[in-house]
Amino acid sequence: MIVREAKLLDGTKEQYQAFDDAIRTAQFIRNKAVRYWMDNRNIGKADLYKLCSYLAKEFAFALKLNSAARQASAERAWASISSFYNRCKKKEKNIGYPKFKKHCRSVEYKVSGWKLSDDCKSIAFTDGFQIGSLSVYCNAQTREDLFRLKINRVRVVRKADGYYAQFCFDADRTEVGVFTGNVVGLDLGLKYFTKDQNDNALIYPQFLRKSERKLKRAQKRLSKKFVKGKKPQSKNYHKTRKSLGKVHLKITRQRKDWAIKQARCVVHSNDVVVYEDLKIANMVKNHHLAKSISDASWYQFTQWLDYYGKVWDKAVVAVSPNYTSQDCSSCGHRVKKSLSTRTHSSSSCGIEICRDTNAAVNILQKGMKVLGMEWQANSTQGHWESASREEKLGEKTTNTIDEQSDIASGLS
Repeated sequence: MIVREAKLLDGTKEQYQAFDDAIRTAQFIRNKAVRYWMDNRNIGKADLYKLCSYLAKEFAFALKLNSAARQASAERAWASISSFYNRCKKKEKNIGYPKFKKHCRSVEYKVSGWKLSDDCKSIAFTDGFQIGSLSVYCNAQTREDLFRLKINRVRVVRKADGYYAQFCFDADRTEVGVFTGNVVGLDLGLKYFTKDQNDNALIYPQFLRKSERKLKRAQKRLSKKFVKGKKPQSKNYHKTRKSLGKVHLKITRQRKDWAIKQARCVVHSNDVVVYEDLKIANMVKNHHLAKSISDASWYQFTQWLDYYGKVWDKAVVAVSPNYTSQDCSSCGHRVKKSLSTRTHSSSSCGIEICRDTNAAVNILQKGMKVLGMEWQANSTQGHWESASREEKLGEKTTNTIDEQSDIASGLS
């Protein structure tokens, strides 16, 4: 599935208010479906669909929402329920019981309830909320996909800077990749965002740290506008709240843009990418490093690595990070060290390299074993080589034949 986003412009205050009503109605139906499952176990998705039609008859505002949108809200509830069942089957520690949503920001339509214009420059919503037509602002790639691909669903999302329409296409993105024969192992960190086996480092821009002053000023202005016990809060309070949300939204977009560009560059220039599968939820429990870890956004970067690996049909492998910084990449001797120790030195083989580089080598070796290949450093030539077992057997066979032919020519 391909998702393209476009901003909805030229809407009136009444139209945006109607969007908010539709979002609250979708939240209401989703929460009612979760409550129905709590009261009546052993029910399926079909029972939640029946509940949607019953709610439409009982509540007039629920009837305004398109029938397909009501079913999509029930599907959201069923997604949380089914994932809860899956976690129970796997006997995970945190099973994550389904919860009620309080601040939903989107409503999803299926194939009905909306109509896109022939020139794909406007979209009209035709359900009972009478939202009407709004202009669609998007880039050239999104407009091309709107003309070319079949739209499976339309999701309206409310963000700090306006309302967006997300078009879901029933298609998979595939491209012809450029194969270079390079392999890379990536060690994720804070001092260096990534460091590979060749000691190439990437510095993270620290978007949250750079915007902290803006965030503090905006949060301070918001706290001054807040009046305890007053319902609803003043218009100036909500204006300040939206300005604070825009600062957070900008940081989020900066992180996403950074992750996409770096992941695309790494996968494009390498045929095999190996990274460490970090348990970030456990790492952020360290309150001294939690803010820096969250700002680095390792998870988003690795998700885009997997995505571009599928797009270009390249091998992207996640390996366990256990002892990658402790074990020596040259001799395998385990050297325990604290986080403050940035140099790896082994008394067994006498090697002394950067801690992150040593970890990157171990990560790459683990990943190549997963792929059924051998990888080792060639210290005499000063560069890294990788070869499969089949290739090595082929080289040995070729050398043996050449030696036999030389012996035979010498005897003759």
